[in-house]
Amino acid sequence: MSNSRVWRFAALIAGAALIVLLAWNWRAWVARAEVGAAYGARMTCSCRYVEGRAAESCKGDTEPGMEIVSISDSPEDKSVTARVPMMAKRTARYRKGWGCLLEADPR
Repeated sequence: MSNSRVWRFAALIAGAALIVLLAWNWRAWVARAEVGAAYGARMTCSCRYVEGRAAESCKGDTEPGMEIVSISDSPEDKSVTARVPMMAKRTARYRKGWGCLLEADPR
């Protein structure tokens, strides 16, 4: 076997192993992403609309590892949406007397 054929074969095996790893763990990763998005939406909504703090001051309230979760605030309807790219999206909305509640999972 030539050296280039060995490298191609090794790359093919590595690619197949990566695909198997992704398929094997995908559901667990999506579940973690959903929990992270729900946590981010709920905590940021509470920070903004229950505590009345500015959006910038709420950024430090999340747990380590939440860097992948992006947060968008919607002051006009008092809601916060958190997203994990290609995996999860959750929204929490402030309701007077109830605080911030997660909206039903869109699935």
